[in-house]
Amino acid sequence: MAVDLAKVAKEKKIKYFLISFVDLFGVLRSKLVPARAIGGMQKEGAGFAGFAAWLDMTPAHPDMFAIPDPDSLIILPWKPEVAWLAGDLWMDGAPVEASPRVMLKRQIEKAAKKGYRLKTGVECEYFLINPDGTAISDDRDIQEKPCYDQAALMRRFDVISEICDAMIELGWGPYQNDHEDANGQFEMNWDYDDALVTADRHSFFKFMVKSIAEKHGLRATFMPKPFLNLTGNGCHCHASVWDKTGKKNLFVGRDEMGLSALAYKFLGGVMHSAEALCALFNPTINSYKRINAPRTLSGATWSPNSVTYGGNNRTHMVRIPDPGRIEFRLMDGAANPHLLQAGVLAAGLDGIANKRDPGKRLDIDMYADGHKVRGAKKLPLNLLDALRNLQKSKVLNEAMGKEQIDSYVKLKSEEWSAFGRHLTQWERDHTLDC
Repeated sequence: MAVDLAKVAKEKKIKYFLISFVDLFGVLRSKLVPARAIGGMQKEGAGFAGFAAWLDMTPAHPDMFAIPDPDSLIILPWKPEVAWLAGDLWMDGAPVEASPRVMLKRQIEKAAKKGYRLKTGVECEYFLINPDGTAISDDRDIQEKPCYDQAALMRRFDVISEICDAMIELGWGPYQNDHEDANGQFEMNWDYDDALVTADRHSFFKFMVKSIAEKHGLRATFMPKPFLNLTGNGCHCHASVWDKTGKKNLFVGRDEMGLSALAYKFLGGVMHSAEALCALFNPTINSYKRINAPRTLSGATWSPNSVTYGGNNRTHMVRIPDPGRIEFRLMDGAANPHLLQAGVLAAGLDGIANKRDPGKRLDIDMYADGHKVRGAKKLPLNLLDALRNLQKSKVLNEAMGKEQIDSYVKLKSEEWSAFGRHLTQWERDHTLDC
């Protein structure tokens, strides 16, 4: 056992551990374990009933155990007597394959066999809103173009600085915080790392932001489109593939964009499966109000609706901002942190294996001239279409496992059906007198 969590608890004066896992809907589930019991939990795991979370299980399934990963240990900066641990799910002595962290680890294992290591960083946008969720928390944040607004940023200094200080304490390497394009919206960036590390930190970041916001009497939301007139919450993913040592970036090349042939094949793979990946990257009904949004108050949605790529150009689904790095701009704030990374890696590996061609780079403003582009694939208009694309995707079914994809599609389809059983005010307003 590389790290003895019982010993760590004594050294760090930890009283409790949150042993957690992320379910297929991206919900963080945990057991609060006293330090006196952590030794046994490290070996056997914390027990859960899988049916009680968003996993494709029934009440008849046996106990499921979250085996904590000691390398994921995070001591809560705002509550240092508590530590958080990411867990891998096991049942009947075997990993639960249709669970997000295990699904990501399977893709990482496949990449490692080919000598590849995916490194990523994410840009998590969120709104600070009032506790009942009806409006942004700052009624003075009313500029038409509020992005980078210093005054609005500093009015939320207490919250933003506490989150940033926490990331500094945790060693994440945060390097900038800003007010984003929507009123009440913020983004915080930290250093990239291996895909599993980024996914675990992404999960914890969302929990941390919400917890610290609550401390200040506010509420944080990563909902893709909480306000129809404002820009939605994206979660852009910056990716590069390195050699197995993690010391050489294999995406660095000598073409005019500074990308290698391997990078373009990886990009081609993601673009090839983009319509199916939407089900993972944009996993809620609300997600498609962001992708297919009309122009917002600021003048732009900052969200793609076509499968295209460009250079340092934010009007495309994919941007190439620097040599050796690709930015995927499709994902939104609801994306499951582990399935996001698993989807990128699965599609990218397919692109490398099958030499997928991403096509010609488009050096145009897609907002102004996108209608002139011929042959570009359109992204799904709703979650149901995205789920159907995922279910029939040969690439993702083979890469991630048909059983795993079926489980995800089944649960998400049930969510779509539940939504369809609700009568909205819009329907009453427009069809009551039909």
